[in-house]
Amino acid sequence: MARKSGSSPHWRQHEGRDPYVEKAAQQNVRSRAYFKLEQIQAKTRILQPGFACVDLGASPGGWSQYAAGIVGPRGEIWAVDLAPLEPLPGVQFFQGDFTDRATREALKESLSAVKLDLVMSDMAPNITGNRAVDQPRVMVLAAEALAFAETALRRGGALLVKLFQGEGFEDFVQLAGGRFQRVRLLKPQASRPESREMYLLARNYGM
Repeated sequence: MARKSGSSPHWRQHEGRDPYVEKAAQQNVRSRAYFKLEQIQAKTRILQPGFACVDLGASPGGWSQYAAGIVGPRGEIWAVDLAPLEPLPGVQFFQGDFTDRATREALKESLSAVKLDLVMSDMAPNITGNRAVDQPRVMVLAAEALAFAETALRRGGALLVKLFQGEGFEDFVQLAGGRFQRVRLLKPQASRPESREMYLLARNYGM
């Protein structure tokens, strides 16, 4: 289940006419998602040099590629996805379904005594187009990301997670607000206007 929404046929239909896909090719970046994180970073400065970060739902690597350029050689990035990921400098990749316990345990073992500054999740299920099916799956992945963040973040750390507007959305925002001091909703310009996609940024964990 822990896949990017880019796996769906509906997503592929957009590719030929998406300006961010063309921009990604021109700039030699992994995916159009690179620009979503770039735009979020411009507004929030959520990434800093030297940060330790996890990127959930990482393939094909747009977010990890962008984040690696910000955290630099003093930072660390762990990436997870069910789909393969071509190697990226400064990124340690785990291939597996994040909803599977074995994948989460392998990641936690690698993190060892590290406390993360940021957990990022762009996870989404394979989109069917049926909201009654897709929405609960999206919220399950968001809940998994939040649960992991609560075990892995340092005090004061942050979570950036993809949500879809719909059933369970407001409840999740409220839940995150109880764990973090500040919660903000963002829709970067690179998100398609017709999409229900939103990003929740929760900051100052446990404070």
